[in-house]
Amino acid sequence: MSDAVPAWAHERAEVLPYDPHWAARASKEREQLTDLLGPWLVGPVEHVGSTAVRGLAAKPIIDLAASVDDLDAVAARNVQDLAANGWHYVPPELDGRPWRRFFVKPDASGRYREAHLHLIETGHPRWNAQIAFRDALRSDDEVARRYEDLKHELSHRHGDDREAYTHGKAAFVAGVLSDSAHPDPTD
Repeated sequence: MSDAVPAWAHERAEVLPYDPHWAARASKEREQLTDLLGPWLVGPVEHVGSTAVRGLAAKPIIDLAASVDDLDAVAARNVQDLAANGWHYVPPELDGRPWRRFFVKPDASGRYREAHLHLIETGHPRWNAQIAFRDALRSDDEVARRYEDLKHELSHRHGDDREAYTHGKAAFVAGVLSDSAHPDPTD
């Protein structure tokens, strides 16, 4: 494995208008991941994040979440198969989010992210928060529009700092969830 930082690691957080092709891309990725991770999955691979909300502007990156019993075992056993399918493993010490194992799928150029895979241990509150936030955006157009406005503002202010962009959404997400049992799914 190379120690070089991949180009997609510095990709600008750019919010684009909704693209109806996102759902088809997500479906294709979900099918492939179900085939690759099938024996370890606790439930279906879920399309989460803004691209999962019809009509919502988003970074054009398909976020997928999979619930598994043992993060480290699943990551270790599947890194090579996922890599053969274009997925790059981001080790927990680089990701900084110990509740997940994270993979990025860049485009053919290696400069832009096409998809993220979040492996989350079954029963972790973060799983429920991801689904609850997605469903809140899907069910309330006003909340979705306010979130879209915030993402545009954050993209303009922090587009070159993905961590600042992500953290800038935290208070909004917490307010939508308004339940301390659900940690912020943008963290």
